[in-house]
Amino acid sequence: MSQTDAKAQLECINAAAQELAQRRAKGEAGALLQEALRPKDFPHAFAIQQTIAQQFSVQGNPISGWKCLLPTAEKTVVAPIYQHDVYIETTECPLYPSSKGLARVEPELAFEIGSDLPPRATPYSEAEIDAALGKTRLALELIKSRYQNPGEANHFDALADGLVNQGLWLGPEISTSAETGHFALSVEIATGGQQASETLQKAAVHPNGFPKAGLYWLVNFLSAQGIGLTRGQYVITGSYAGVLDLPLNQHCQFHYGELGQFGLQFVAK
Repeated sequence: MSQTDAKAQLECINAAAQELAQRRAKGEAGALLQEALRPKDFPHAFAIQQTIAQQFSVQGNPISGWKCLLPTAEKTVVAPIYQHDVYIETTECPLYPSSKGLARVEPELAFEIGSDLPPRATPYSEAEIDAALGKTRLALELIKSRYQNPGEANHFDALADGLVNQGLWLGPEISTSAETGHFALSVEIATGGQQASETLQKAAVHPNGFPKAGLYWLVNFLSAQGIGLTRGQYVITGSYAGVLDLPLNQHCQFHYGELGQFGLQFVAK
């Protein structure tokens, strides 16, 4: 690539990042980016995503976590979660509602980084990563796309935008020896009408079977990009039940089988 082409590409990356960062900060959605700004491949999309992270960091909103899944031949799932969008055991969870006025969330487990995992030349072993972990918490990923019609966005569009993540709610700590591959999920929603509550039930199964699988991959993927994980960050590794659409301003009691439970209300930002 010539110096002129490299400069032009960098300008496109910065312009795409600025537009998506503004949408995220305001909780807004818009059309797909101009064709010249849309990412064409994984390195391009990841560069836009990380440029957004740099812009937010300068504004005092650094990366506070990551979402990931084990990569497949079709796609790589990796995106940052920002400090201002992480809530720890709050009774109210602020978020930007969907176009239908609902809270969109995904049930997850979140793994705390207990000690720094800086980038290095040799890969980290699973034992080294396990030794660096702190708490494991019940969690909810908060979902919202910055595209008005997310179905029109391809994987690279979504990747550049942070893979529909708008934040993370962290719940109670669980035992690290618990079975975490699957559990019976239920959500009791207080309706306030004649029927005191309604209950949503799902068989919750982790998409990779073993929830730490994506974490082990993420540490070494980021390390190869010169990015470390730091103490106090959290990593989520895949939804157990897809996206749940839940009401605002009504108490929701989540039961993650024998792992634990928590209650909260979703409120609009």
